[in-house]
Amino acid sequence: MTAVFHGGDLSVASDRFGDPAGGWVDLSTGINPRPWQVDAGMLDGLLALPDSARLNTLLDAAAVAYGAGGPGRIVAAPGTQALIQWLPRLYPAGRTAIVSPTYGEHAAAWRHAGHDVVEIGELPAAADFDAVVVTRPNNPDGRSPHRADIAALARDMQAKGGLLVVDEAFADLDPAASVAAQADGGLVALRSFGKFYGLPGLRLGFAVTDPATASSIAAALGPWPVSSLAADIGAEALADRHWQDETRSWLSESALRLDRLLIAAGFDIVGGTDLFRLVSRNDAMMLYEKLGRAGVYVRCFPARPSWLRFGLPGTDDHWTRLEKAMLP
Repeated sequence: MTAVFHGGDLSVASDRFGDPAGGWVDLSTGINPRPWQVDAGMLDGLLALPDSARLNTLLDAAAVAYGAGGPGRIVAAPGTQALIQWLPRLYPAGRTAIVSPTYGEHAAAWRHAGHDVVEIGELPAAADFDAVVVTRPNNPDGRSPHRADIAALARDMQAKGGLLVVDEAFADLDPAASVAAQADGGLVALRSFGKFYGLPGLRLGFAVTDPATASSIAAALGPWPVSSLAADIGAEALADRHWQDETRSWLSESALRLDRLLIAAGFDIVGGTDLFRLVSRNDAMMLYEKLGRAGVYVRCFPARPSWLRFGLPGTDDHWTRLEKAMLP
């Protein structure tokens, strides 16, 4: 399968721009730069094989956090990428719609599994497709189809034996808008852990769906889907409501600060979430090169050269470096 271009690979940045003396300011991902703090004692999980008690505790916490109604409707996985790869293999080859532009991995995975993939700009009619994939809120532009439209399409897909996949990688920013709680037959909601909690290296993600589909996905992943460390940290963080509320406030304030900086630099705000902003400027690629040479790595879009996506700086030093790099 052809590699999909994405952010976060600093080796690619170093190959292109060289290694910056002060290290990289990596704004190429939509990952929280202020992670949930892992207690040192939790690292004992590295010494233990996964067991059913740990996994059950994680699933119970995820069911509460995502409003799933019970752990039987939750599947834990080593990152949502594993779920993106597996889901197309669990369904007969058919015609699949990917609401685009979005994560390139979705279309690549469904094509690789033998499906006829069509990339479209908005939610389609169920009659036209056997599977539909939509990211909500979307990466990179933050679009979020109305919950009623998602529910109607899910009902139509269920009636025809089809599947609607809703990738909610950024739904922790506004849990009330999530469709995970209504995930049932015909609908699978994917939830990322690493982005909002700032721990992408933990490799933890979830699928929320009906019990039969959850059982099928779990069987495909096998008996030890996540590490003991991931189960322990995930369960604690998912239950930490105080940290979640404080983090949402900080991210919202930081996103507004980023807006002011980008607008002052002559960008138009195209969209985004509180973890990233998609912006447009005619000479965006020229600024991309300038930022890269200054050690600031942002996300470019080869198919849309006027677009750049900025994640949030996490420290005062990184804000200062970004501000200086943006100066004329």
